[in-house]
Amino acid sequence: MITLSGKSVFGGIAIGKISFYKRNEITIKRSRIEDTDAEIRRFEEAKAQALAELQQLHDKAVDDVGEANAMIFEIHQMMLEDLDYVESIVNMITTQEVNAEYAVGTTADNFAAMFAAMDDAYMQGRAADVKDVSERLIKVLSNSDHGAIEMKEPVIVAADDLVPSETVQLDKEKVLAFVTMYGSSNSHTAILARTMNIPAVIGLGEDLKQEYDGKLAVVDGMDGVIYIDPDARTMEAMQKKQREDLEKKELLEQLKGKENVTKSGQKVNVYANIGNLSDVGAVLKNDAGGIGLFRSEFLYLESETFPTEEQQFKVYKQVAENMAGKRVIIRTLDIGADKQAEYFGLDKEENPALGYRAIRICLTRPEIFKTQLRALYRASAYGQIAIMFPMIISVDEVKKIKEMIQVVQEELTEEGVDFRKDVEIGVMIETPAAVMVSHELAKEVDFFSVGTNDLTQYTLAIDRQNQKLEPFYDAHHPAVLSMIRIAAENAHREGKWIGICGELAADLSLTGTFLEMGIDELSVAPGMILPLRKTVRECE
Repeated sequence: MITLSGKSVFGGIAIGKISFYKRNEITIKRSRIEDTDAEIRRFEEAKAQALAELQQLHDKAVDDVGEANAMIFEIHQMMLEDLDYVESIVNMITTQEVNAEYAVGTTADNFAAMFAAMDDAYMQGRAADVKDVSERLIKVLSNSDHGAIEMKEPVIVAADDLVPSETVQLDKEKVLAFVTMYGSSNSHTAILARTMNIPAVIGLGEDLKQEYDGKLAVVDGMDGVIYIDPDARTMEAMQKKQREDLEKKELLEQLKGKENVTKSGQKVNVYANIGNLSDVGAVLKNDAGGIGLFRSEFLYLESETFPTEEQQFKVYKQVAENMAGKRVIIRTLDIGADKQAEYFGLDKEENPALGYRAIRICLTRPEIFKTQLRALYRASAYGQIAIMFPMIISVDEVKKIKEMIQVVQEELTEEGVDFRKDVEIGVMIETPAAVMVSHELAKEVDFFSVGTNDLTQYTLAIDRQNQKLEPFYDAHHPAVLSMIRIAAENAHREGKWIGICGELAADLSLTGTFLEMGIDELSVAPGMILPLRKTVRECE
């Protein structure tokens, strides 16, 4: 028996044979081109064909995994038409007189390296998307077939990593689990696994070898372990664990459509946190009551320049429409600290967590903020969008935000653009200062949302990125819980509601405590919706 350990991205037990995804590798050779204009035309024709293929994949994905998850192929189409990407390829063909395949491959490497170097995990995952789009272009240019996997029976799909165009071509009914050598929790493989609710283990490294193809294996998605050629004792233990897990999931499935209400009748909204459009499918699949945190900064982090109002509008509109009237709380951009976008031109700071970030950027660079607010209010006509603002420390900040909202609303009215005038606005409670003035903040806004990750960091004066401080980091610290209680009391005193969207919302050991505080909404990862609902319904 061989045991491999990696990182779990979705729990559960899968038992079956391993099947490696077989990819047709292409060797790119640099060739000198005499007629660069003809080569650019060849590139443009290949791009048009690749766009058509992506549209076909989008249509297939809509049937397989829903509109929200199919959106990745719309994003891939946008990448193919991205001006910076296209200009880089065309300029290389023109100035270096090289073949299109080489220009595309080099551009892909440069862009992928840029994404991979970013601190944000979501943006690191986009490096694979650039590679995927570019490989499609190269295969069209070289008249090569795409990779495939023969699935005559349900299998454990293994690969170095899988990109969207590969996963969408898999027969979803025959995928028992995903296991990959590389990838991140924000990779498309991980997102798809969470949407499909199947076990997935990533980051197995070079230990996951091609020679295991066809071997019987057990994937323990709960502990992030794979057993290849398991012995009888391990197989028996894993089969028992699988039965118990399936029983739990069946019981949780029965909770779909049920209220989030305690035995005594106290109700709480259970919403989902998402980081991008492709997570919306998992939100709907897991029966979330709404979206409690949509991290809008992904729009900025995946762009080479400031996203336009129109680009942002399309994304917010799509999410609002997909949620079909359910509340969608969108957090305005939280750039800074560990989330850097080079084109913002931010200075290097000694202590970025306490520096120039989030609302501080918005209020000092109003042209950026105003563009986002216009897009948000335009999208509000298509669903129940609410807006919340991060890193608030004072009432003055909120008043300045409201002044800018007033300007935006007046402009849209003059332009004859539809928008909802009753859009809820809220602030994130993630600094001790916000807690201490929460009685005043509550008079200015419609709701609070507690960001427990930063609130814990700032309350305990502990950098949550510093692994050496883990022994001192206590998310259950009485001071942190007292901060949340104070904010809840002050919100309710003014007749406003309060939610929690940080990691603590998914801590089932604290659910009872939060309900006792009167927390009105808990927002968690999509896969935690039903377990949280179960815990709520078991509370007195």
